[in-house]
Amino acid sequence: MIGVFAARNFRRFHAADGSGYEYLADRVIELDGRNPQVASRMTTELTRFRRYDAAHQHLMRKALERIAAQEKLSADVFEVVTKSLA
Repeated sequence: MIGVFAARNFRRFHAADGSGYEYLADRVIELDGRNPQVASRMTTELTRFRRYDAAHQHLMRKALERIAAQEKLSADVFEVVTKSLA
């Protein structure tokens, strides 16, 4: 359901205030400890930040950086996020 929100609910996910990106980042962080593979797949919509305007890119990168800053991040999520930010 969260993946569908990010992939299909463009209006809410790409909200001007970045709340959709923060919501997804929160869910990825929560899920990472239980199911790293699913959590890493959920980051996909954030990793496509280069497709959007500068304001949205900034907010999406900020969400990715927050995920990357987690102390106990799985190797799966770490790989996806750091490759995207590189």
